[in-house]
Amino acid sequence: MSATPKDRKYSKTHEWFRVEGDVVTVGITRFAADELTDITFVDLPPVGTRLTAGKPFGEIESVKATSDLVSSVAGEVIEVNRRQAEEPELVNHDSFGEGWMIKVRSSDLAGLETLMDADAYDRMLAQG
Repeated sequence: MSATPKDRKYSKTHEWFRVEGDVVTVGITRFAADELTDITFVDLPPVGTRLTAGKPFGEIESVKATSDLVSSVAGEVIEVNRRQAEEPELVNHDSFGEGWMIKVRSSDLAGLETLMDADAYDRMLAQG
């Protein structure tokens, strides 16, 4: 059985998107967190920032690499996981829960239509 939650969509760049009405919570997957290894810093946009679908909204740094965080939805950042500043390792320990990054209010969820469900994401990972 997959450990990939089925209540969200997944991008090829390993971000996840969970939709609740017009609010989309965004984070990175367990696979991405494991690949990055020990996460040391997460740079997230302030509340009020307007995001463009397909464009980076922040960065995540680890002892191994720095990677862009990319949004698949356009909208306004309405909440930022402030714990990330103090505890970036939350992503390593609970990437699908307490390690979420931002919440976006989106008036256009069309970008999510191109994303994968959990089964398709797991197949992509299995194919390497």
